[in-house]
Amino acid sequence: SPHPRSKGVSIWLIKKINAKLEELGAPNNLIVTVKEPSIDNTNIMMKHPKVRMLVATGGPGIVKAVMSTGKKAIGAGAGNPPVVVDETADIKKAAVDIVNGCSFDNNLPCIAEKEIVAVDSIADELIANMKANGAYELKDPAIIEKMVDMVTKDRKKPQVGFVGKSAQYILDKVGIQVGPEVKVILLEAPKDHPFVQIELMMPILPLVRVPNVYKLTKMAKITSAAIVEISGWGYFYYSYKNDAGLKRYFLNIMLPSQFFH
Repeated sequence: SPHPRSKGVSIWLIKKINAKLEELGAPNNLIVTVKEPSIDNTNIMMKHPKVRMLVATGGPGIVKAVMSTGKKAIGAGAGNPPVVVDETADIKKAAVDIVNGCSFDNNLPCIAEKEIVAVDSIADELIANMKANGAYELKDPAIIEKMVDMVTKDRKKPQVGFVGKSAQYILDKVGIQVGPEVKVILLEAPKDHPFVQIELMMPILPLVRVPNVYKLTKMAKITSAAIVEISGWGYFYYSYKNDAGLKRYFLNIMLPSQFFH
């Protein structure tokens, strides 16, 4: 049962997958969906006696629902994964990877980078390299505040109308015209800023400076939403060059469910 707003692309993809499976000898319509996704139809499926296991991803509401059915369930709630960068990182590679990851599908996937936590000594170099690879740096505090009010609901939730929109589209709405080569809106922010704390699902990427790797660990743990419905582990992204000791340190401290380096 897909999200109602993704009904069309979900049905298209299911048809494509089924066609390929049938070519390989699988039964017809091995993967199915509802014609009209809705909360009522989802509840009917979850409660059906022949459905013995549930898998759901999305907001806290749907995760709570599947975990409350009494059936075997896997639920992945909202994630807000930070990418962390310290002085041992390959900064040029990190910059390219972060811009590409954040801008993929305009930041809709929960696995996309949502904020950067960077050690101060390399933050300027990282910003410069990101700007050279498709990031637009936003510095004007008034414009940043205007954008916060525009793309969030009371500074607590994303405005649905801006979810999945391009950096070019969002900047245009605050009076800044850029070309399609701009893929990410980059800005510096404190750790308690709405853009750091809210999973926006937009190509808006705040950067938080920290003095050292240990502060970086603490900051990343604060910003990464815990998937408490499953295991208490957090989503986590990581960019390092060649320091196996620090990688082990992060793994032990963060207990990430996803680790990229």
